[in-house]
Amino acid sequence: MLTTIAVILIILWLIGFLGFHILGSFIHVLLVIAIVMFLIRVIRGENPLK
Repeated sequence: MLTTIAVILIILWLIGFLGFHILGSFIHVLLVIAIVMFLIRVIRGENPLK
């Protein structure tokens, strides 16, 4: 579940980073949230790619 959300946030970040410079700070916040969620899953010992 967390990985799915993280992947969605990373995709949204890529779309925003490449396409829209107006919402730059918001897109980077999404990236930070995605990375934090990924790290939490790794620290818990769960498979981050499942």
